[in-house]
Amino acid sequence: CTSRRPPGAPRCRSSWPSRCSAPRPTSPASGTTVSIATTAAASVACVSPTTAAVARVGGAPLDFAAHHAADDTEVNAAPAPRAYEACPAKHSEYTPCEDVERSLRFPRDRLVYRERHCPAEGERLRCLVPAPRGYRTPFPWPASRDVAWFANVPHKELTVEKAVQNWIHVDGDKFRFPGGGTMFPHGAGAYIDDIGRLIPLHDGSIRTALDTGCGVASWGAYLLSRNILAMSFAPRDSHEAQVQFALERGVPAMIGVLASNRLTYPARAFDMAHCSRCLIPWQLYDGLYLIEVDRILRPGGYWILSGPPINWKKHWKGWQRTREDLNAEQRAIESVAKSLCWKKIKEVGDIAIWQKPTNHIHCKASRRIIKSPPFCSNKNPDAAWYEKMEACITPLPEVSDIKEVAGGELKKWPQRLTAMPPRIASGSIEGVTAEMFNEDTRLWKKRVGHYKSVISQFGQKDRYRNLLDMNARFGGFAAALAGDPMWVMNMVPTIGNSTTLGVIYERGLIGNYQDWCEGMSTYPRTYDLIHADSVFSLYKDRCEMDTILLEMDRILRPEGTVIIRDDVDLLVKIKSVADGMRWNSQIVDHEDGPLVREKLLLVVKTYWTLGDEKQ
Repeated sequence: CTSRRPPGAPRCRSSWPSRCSAPRPTSPASGTTVSIATTAAASVACVSPTTAAVARVGGAPLDFAAHHAADDTEVNAAPAPRAYEACPAKHSEYTPCEDVERSLRFPRDRLVYRERHCPAEGERLRCLVPAPRGYRTPFPWPASRDVAWFANVPHKELTVEKAVQNWIHVDGDKFRFPGGGTMFPHGAGAYIDDIGRLIPLHDGSIRTALDTGCGVASWGAYLLSRNILAMSFAPRDSHEAQVQFALERGVPAMIGVLASNRLTYPARAFDMAHCSRCLIPWQLYDGLYLIEVDRILRPGGYWILSGPPINWKKHWKGWQRTREDLNAEQRAIESVAKSLCWKKIKEVGDIAIWQKPTNHIHCKASRRIIKSPPFCSNKNPDAAWYEKMEACITPLPEVSDIKEVAGGELKKWPQRLTAMPPRIASGSIEGVTAEMFNEDTRLWKKRVGHYKSVISQFGQKDRYRNLLDMNARFGGFAAALAGDPMWVMNMVPTIGNSTTLGVIYERGLIGNYQDWCEGMSTYPRTYDLIHADSVFSLYKDRCEMDTILLEMDRILRPEGTVIIRDDVDLLVKIKSVADGMRWNSQIVDHEDGPLVREKLLLVVKTYWTLGDEKQ
C-alpha cells in the first residue's frame, strides 16, 4: 500500500496479523521491508470478571510495523463512549501552548508573547489533529539527518530565506539538509571540529549540550556522531517551523525561547551551551539571559558564541552595523561574563568560548568588589516551570576546597550513564537512596527486555527514532535503550517528585519538566513511541483522562506506538477512550505475570490524513 492511491482504487486495510500473515511489502516511507509482530500478547488475569471480559477484547497481537498508508480500521467489539472527530485542516500543525493567534494577546516586549500561554479549559481542542495529505513515515536514522519528506512539513520559506546559507534545499518531493549554517559555511561538521580544537569534545567529558535559537538543529544533528546529545530549541514560528524540521530529521528539539521565564531545565544540567547567531540580546536586561545560561551550566561547563558581535572587525559591513555598535556590544557581553566569574578560554576566528568556574569560592569573595549581580538567596535553583528569571547568580553547592567540583564530579561518557549520580550519592534528593537508584536501573533493563518481547519491532534499528518518556523519574527507561539508535525525551511531571530531572542530566540524558494537564512544547507528530508509566494514576484527580490522551495523539506519529503502564482497572477505562481515537489497543500482562494488577496497554495509532473520506 502507498499513500498515493489512484482515484477509485480500493483502500488499503490496516495490517492486523489475523488478516495479513505474510511479510509486509517494502514500505515506501523508509525503503525497507517491515515484518509483522508475531509474539502473541498474553491474556489478562483480573480480579473482577467484568474487568476481565473487557480487558480480553482484541486478543490478536498488535502490528507495530510502519506501513504508513493504512487508512481504514476495524475497531474492537467493545463500543467506545464517544468517537473523536478530526480537527479542521488549519490545525494540522497545532501547538496548543504556543498558538500563534493566542500569542498576540500578550506583550511583545522581551518576546513574552512567544512564551508558553496555554488555552483555558473552554478553548481546548477536543479533536484529533490530522496529518497533512501525503504524510509519510520519516526516513530512518541516519539517513533522516540529511533528508525529509516535503509533504510532512510543507514549508518552503526557509529554503528561500536561508538559500545562501545552505540550511535546507527542496529536491523534488524531499527536503535536503546540507548541514550549513549562518556561521558555518563549510558545514556543521567542520564547525564542530573547529570547536573541538578549543575544548575537549572527544574524550567523553562533554555529553549534554544546549543549542539556543537552533534553526533546523544541524549543530545538534552533527554532534550526535560524537556521542554528544544536544537539546535544541527555537521559538514557535508562524511559518518557518524550524523545530519541526529538526524533529523530522530525528534530532532532539523543543519549542522554547529566552524571554521572561526560566528555561525548563534544572540547574547544572548542561556541559556546554551554544549560540550561533541566535539573535539573543545577551548584554541587555542586566545580563539576565547569560545569568540564566549560567544557572543551567554545570560547574566547569562551556558557553560558545559565534556571530555578532564576535569577529566584528571582519564582518561588520555584512552585518550592516557600525563598528562602534558591535564593539560596544562585545564589551558589554565580556563584562557580564566576567561578573559571572566566567573565564574566557579562547576567541579564534568567528568562535568565542567562556568557561564557568568549577565552584564559587573565588566568585563569592569577588562580590566584595563586584557588587552586581548578587547571589540568589532562598530560591530553588532547579525550579523552572513558569518561574521568572532573576538578575542574580544561582549559587553552586558548597565545597571545602578550591579544587573540588561543586555538587560532585561527573564521570565521563559512557560511564556516567550507569554511575551513581552525584545528587543521589550526596543525599541531596530527599527520600532517594543509592540502593533505590540501582534497583531502578535493574528494573528498567528487565522491563525494556519485556517490551521487546511483546513488540517485535522494538528491536528493529530503524523502526523508532524519537521516543518520549512521560514520567521518567531517574531516566531508567532511556538508560536501558542507550545502545540503540534512538533518543528519549525524559519528561518529569511537575507534580509528585519533580526533583529527579537533575539526576537525568547527570546520567548524560536530556529531558524537561511538564504538566500533562497542559500541552507539550512540541509540534504534532513528533514521536514514534510514547511511554507512559503510571501517568494516569498520577493525574487521575487533576484533569480529564481524554485531555492527556488527546495530547498524546497530537504528538504521536501516524502508526506510532504507545506503551501505558498502570493499574488494570484504570487501563480498561483508558482503552475505552482510546478506542474512539482511531487507536488499535490491547491490554497485556505485566512482565512478572498475570497475577500482578499492573498491566500494559499497547497501542498502535492508525494511519489517516487530511482529506480521507472516512475519518
